[in-house]
Amino acid sequence: MDELREIILKYALQNALLHDSKANYKAVMGKIMAENPEYRKRAKELIPEVKKIVEEINSMSAEKQREELEKIAPELLERKKKEEKKELEDLPDVHGEVRMRLAPSPSGPMHLGQSRMAILNDEYVKRYGGKLFLRIEDTNPHNILPEAYDMIPEDLEWLGVKVHEIVIQTDRFEIYYDYARKLLEMGKAYITTVPADEWRKLKNEGKPTVDRELPVEEQLERWDKMLNGDYEEGEAVYVVKTDLNHPNPAIRDWAAFRIVKEVEHPRVGNKYIVYPLMNFSVAVDDHELGLTHVLRGKDHLNNTYRQEYMFDYFGWKKPVYIHYGWVTMKDTILKTSLIKEGIKKGEFTGWDDPRLGTLRALAKRGIQPEAIRKYWIEVGLKSVDIEFSWDNLYAYNREIVDPIAKRYFFVWNPKKIEIKGVERLEAKAPYHPSEDMGFREYKLEKPVRVFVVKEEWDSLKDGQIIRLKDLCNVEKKGDDGIYAGNDVSIIKRGAKIIHWCPENSMAAEIRMPDGTLMNGVAEPLVEESIGKVVQFERFGFCKIYREAGKIVGYFTHR
Repeated sequence: MDELREIILKYALQNALLHDSKANYKAVMGKIMAENPEYRKRAKELIPEVKKIVEEINSMSAEKQREELEKIAPELLERKKKEEKKELEDLPDVHGEVRMRLAPSPSGPMHLGQSRMAILNDEYVKRYGGKLFLRIEDTNPHNILPEAYDMIPEDLEWLGVKVHEIVIQTDRFEIYYDYARKLLEMGKAYITTVPADEWRKLKNEGKPTVDRELPVEEQLERWDKMLNGDYEEGEAVYVVKTDLNHPNPAIRDWAAFRIVKEVEHPRVGNKYIVYPLMNFSVAVDDHELGLTHVLRGKDHLNNTYRQEYMFDYFGWKKPVYIHYGWVTMKDTILKTSLIKEGIKKGEFTGWDDPRLGTLRALAKRGIQPEAIRKYWIEVGLKSVDIEFSWDNLYAYNREIVDPIAKRYFFVWNPKKIEIKGVERLEAKAPYHPSEDMGFREYKLEKPVRVFVVKEEWDSLKDGQIIRLKDLCNVEKKGDDGIYAGNDVSIIKRGAKIIHWCPENSMAAEIRMPDGTLMNGVAEPLVEESIGKVVQFERFGFCKIYREAGKIVGYFTHR
């Protein structure tokens, strides 16, 4: 191989493998110039050649790119692995072991957005040692899915997150009540019976309500009346005092307990009617659990400022708060209330419907937890807001499943053709192009009939010779084919390759992430891979199930 071509080729292959199989010619040029300065004078001359080779590389599959780089520069594959090994930045102010928490509400199973919080906390506790709490925040009885109490730990186990202790907030109401009474006794909280709109208006104007400075004894009396059920919903609210002159109205006095009578809590029934709101229960629990570090999104900044008042009033040591940027996920259904309604109406098949962004849906599709972990480690604790990249997640997942996924044929919109002029055919197709996994073998007897993709067959011209992959060559004659030998060299001469399935194939349906269905047939041996991710050649990766007597594949990605 020409020396210059080899240099361009190896850097183009490396760049493609680092960027989802698509090399960028400018990046390749930069690499060549940086590591081979003698070519700088020929930069303009090199651009057309680099562009040409990059186009060649980008037309290859990721497998082929990896094979080619292995042949000419295996050391760059090792460098690729090192470059891909990402690590999270260190936590600030660590003194020995850390104590951290995950805090989902049981409104449904976990979704992809919540996996960031789970994985980052898990990574840090594993790095420094310590304890990771799963705190289920169930103080909103209006939005609870009873099954979620079990689903959330199951999702975390699937993610590979090690939880050391589970804490459920409805087990801790007496603790919250105790601190609420103490805060009233300290004069740092009050019970208001002012209507909510008026209270909010006064707060925004920096003015106190008439009951803000009532004597402690009267405040405690009102608290007891709340607990005893003497007030109806909305008639009295427990408020934590802050600074009415704070420049941010959101930080001024904030509601900490409300009365709930009309909704029965799915877990504790009507045992309690006074419910702590998030900022109060979270502050108490973070102190009681001895947390050292709290990771949360930037959208929680105001909550952090509110909760710090509690720590200051009681003289508690504050955890280190770290706020990371917001991640937007376009065209991804995460909201549990929408999903619940959709399931109820029959719009979704369940919490694992492939159109959803739940972890259960991703698992159903064959997304590996290790890929999700790699993605969030790559993102880290950046404070900038970002948009979630499905392409990057798929690239991580592809690296995991590609070496182990068996290859099969799936024919969508199938058309049955007969191959005439032959008594018997034998197919021997590898389960994997580069790994030693053996072969799929089929014996086809006369009349030899196979399924092909209708649009693909109909697009061929009469008399055109094509290659049925790993089977034989066929000349098209109307709706059938004529056996044209088995000389694979026709591929080098430009013959088209199409895939096929034997006549005894199984009915198959592929469920796509956008809800569309691809109906067709899959080769019989795919039944060996039920519950596993496979690659349907020239189609994509799918996780295979058997449902209602047919093969069902949930599409993973290309």
